[in-house]
Amino acid sequence: MRKVLKGLLVFALLLAFGTVAMAAPKIGVVTGTVSQGEEEYRAGEETVEKYGKDRVIHVTYPDKFMDEQETTISQVMAVASDPEVKAIVICQAVPGTAAAIDKVKEVRDDILFVIGNPHEEPYMIAGKGDVLFEIDQPNRGAAIAEKSKEMGAKTLVHYSFPRHMSYPLLAERRARMEEACKKLGLEFVFVNAPDPTGEGGVPAAQQFILEDVPRQVEKYGPETAFFSTNCSMQEPLIKAVVKTKAIYPEQCCPSPFHALPNALGLEVESKGDVPYILKAIDEKVRELGVGGRISTWTAPIHMSFIRGGAEYAMDFANGKFEDKQDIARVKLMLEKAAGAVRIRPYDEEKAPNLLMVVGESIIFGK
Repeated sequence: MRKVLKGLLVFALLLAFGTVAMAAPKIGVVTGTVSQGEEEYRAGEETVEKYGKDRVIHVTYPDKFMDEQETTISQVMAVASDPEVKAIVICQAVPGTAAAIDKVKEVRDDILFVIGNPHEEPYMIAGKGDVLFEIDQPNRGAAIAEKSKEMGAKTLVHYSFPRHMSYPLLAERRARMEEACKKLGLEFVFVNAPDPTGEGGVPAAQQFILEDVPRQVEKYGPETAFFSTNCSMQEPLIKAVVKTKAIYPEQCCPSPFHALPNALGLEVESKGDVPYILKAIDEKVRELGVGGRISTWTAPIHMSFIRGGAEYAMDFANGKFEDKQDIARVKLMLEKAAGAVRIRPYDEEKAPNLLMVVGESIIFGK
């Protein structure tokens, strides 16, 4: 009888270990909600659809993430508590991300962290994440001013608020934009807008944009280009620009899918069909009489961060490579996701894992 029981116990243990061994490794994807970052949210959903609910855990951080950083930390910790999770992709990496990574590493230092659009100090967050993607904000400063000039602008209005201007990369972008405007003969105008994470939330910020753009156009004329640092402001900004026949050089997070389809009244069935949406926007812009006055990048950049990052994370989870900071590999995956992009390290010596990305521009109806 003892031999039988012993045999059954051994069989049960073997079965249990076999079940563990057969369990598929997972990745986590942390994004904003639809109201604060629809592109990232949809890319998170797309990742679940691509790999399956049994392989991807998708969670969101709160809209008022500045006031609820503990919730962000809790969400990341909850994902990391699943022993099968081997990597976590976070985009946008809002304040609280660094603290969340620290908390996770206290109990699990095996997890790979892929960070997209970090909001925290570059060198600090580069020391927390394994690989990081960021739009090349400093170089965009001059590029946006130059494109605005090319599109016929005489004035460039920059909407932002103190929280965003406290971010080093966004502050440097503004400084370079203002400097480029002086060289190009453009008047640079900074307008302090409501913070969407503040008391009035997103609705107050959006209403301000809808009301202020006509005021600025009345003051400076339709040869005025408008730029805002916040995602939730893009749709009302595009609507107001089209209505006043002003100029829109690109979004804070350039992409043909970011705010443009909704603002222009286009139906989009697939968030992945780039050629289709570029053609549809071009036709609509011409129809509305604002050809040559609306522009963006050809690649949906934040979606590309998640797509490329998720593939890198899944390959790591599946044991295809071991070096968490395989820069050559992650560059290839980002290029596969985003198409023609230029990539450079933020700092070759101190932050080689923070990759700065610039995509190709397209001016619609030109």
